[in-house]
Amino acid sequence: MIFKVYYQEDKEQVPVRERTKAMYIEAESENEIYEKLFETPYLIEHIQPLNGVDLEFEKQSGNFKITEI
Repeated sequence: MIFKVYYQEDKEQVPVRERTKAMYIEAESENEIYEKLFETPYLIEHIQPLNGVDLEFEKQSGNFKITEI
């Protein structure tokens, strides 16, 4: 399954909505994503599963690229 992960680049700073970024990760579950990103400096804000219409919309947005971790 593909997930859209909303994150901040630095765990040490206060989250600011305008600095929120997104990446796409292929994983079996949200827990697997947390495990993959545990050692990174990222602060995970939200994980959204993508399928069907949502996935197709993201693919057409031009920013869709699966991040390998």
